[in-house]
Order: sequence, then structure tokens, then C-alpha cells
Amino acid sequence: MKQVLLITDGCSNVGLSPVIAAAEAKTEGIIVNVIGVIDQGELGLLGTEEIREIAEAGGGMSRIVNSQQLSHTVQMMTRKTVAHTIQQAVGQELQQILGHSQLEQLPPTQRAEVVRVIDQMSETTTLRVALLIDTSASMKPKLAAVKEAISDLLLSLRARSGKSELAAFHFPGSINGEEELVMDLDWTNELANLDKMFYKINMKGTTPTGPALLRTVRFVAGEPFSQNVKDGMLSDYVV
Repeated sequence: MKQVLLITDGCSNVGLSPVIAAAEAKTEGIIVNVIGVIDQGELGLLGTEEIREIAEAGGGMSRIVNSQQLSHTVQMMTRKTVAHTIQQAVGQELQQILGHSQLEQLPPTQRAEVVRVIDQMSETTTLRVALLIDTSASMKPKLAAVKEAISDLLLSLRARSGKSELAAFHFPGSINGEEELVMDLDWTNELANLDKMFYKINMKGTTPTGPALLRTVRFVAGEPFSQNVKDGMLSDYVV
């Protein structure tokens, strides 16, 4: 199961629409979940709408939170999306076998068994999460909350009995003319002591959410990440 988890305050302002990038993810079988850390006012309203549209196009969930809620929400959304996706798959099987997809229509004993299987599969299925962090200038006041959320996400993934792999990116970048994306971490299931990987991020610049999301989606789908971007950027941003 493949997911992109985008943390942003919305209001992308460079490149293609992130909604288009999220729609491409859905065609590749990749879920896009979005957590919005939103300010008040008109920009907050615009950001909220964009966040909702990205998640809808990517077949995922969206949540709007303040900085204090971010850590708990990251854990909750990752697990909830896994369970929801498995429940959808089970529903399709029920539709083919029984002619309906509603758990509520099953006898209590059968319903309890199906729920048990969904819970078990949620914990044991192989999971890949690509974490995509907006580090534009407007996110600077929220950096501490983002770091805490990353730490708690790692704890949550390590607690699963199934295999969990994480890749991590942030945007924007600025090396060699590439403005969209920085790879901080290639796929790994060695999830201990990774919470310091964003220790020295330089929060700055515009918000190319669409281009960054598109490159992340293509990486998750199996396209190699450009080595000149990856190797050139890591040393400037990560300890």
C-alpha cells in the first residue's frame, strides 16, 4: 500500500496545480493524504480549500489542524487511511460475493469476523509512506510542530507488525536550478533515530506544491529520483 502524506499550509503559488498531481497519484494507485496547518484569515480559507481539493483528487483524507494538533493527526491519518483502504477492498469483495458492500448487512458473527480481518490486515500489510513537507517561508513558525509530528509518525510506523517503509522530501529546493523538491530520505525500513532528519531545514521561498507533489508521486510509482538533485541537496539541509 502506497501513500503520500503532504503537510502544508496550502496556497501553492508556483507551477502546475497540486490537484492535477494528486489526480495522477490516484491513477497510479497511490493515496494522497493532506494535513493543513492553517493560519486565520483569507489565506487560511484559500489554503483550506486547496487542501481539501488535493486530498479529494488523490483519493485520500484531509485534516485542518493547528500546530498543537499536528503530531497526533499525522499518526491518526496514516493508520486511518490504511484501514479505510482495506475496508474499501473488502467491500468490493463483498459486493462480488454477496451483491452488497455494507458490513451492517452481515449477520453479527460474520460482521465481527470481517472487522477483525480488516484490523489485522491494517497492522500487517506492507506500507510505504512518502512524507512531503512544505518548508516555504510561511511554514517557518510551524517548524517545531512539524519536527514533533515526524517523530511521532516514526513511532507509529515502528509499532506496526507489518513492514513499513518511509521516504521523505521537502520543498522548495534551490540547487542546480531545481526549485521543486529535495529528497531527504530514500526508502528505508530502518526507522529508528530518523526524527532529526529535518534538524537544519532552511525555511524559505515560494510554494511549488504541485511540481513537488508530482515528482514525489512519480518516485513512489517507481521512477528514479534525479541523482544530481538528491546528492546536491542533502548536505545543505540535513544533519
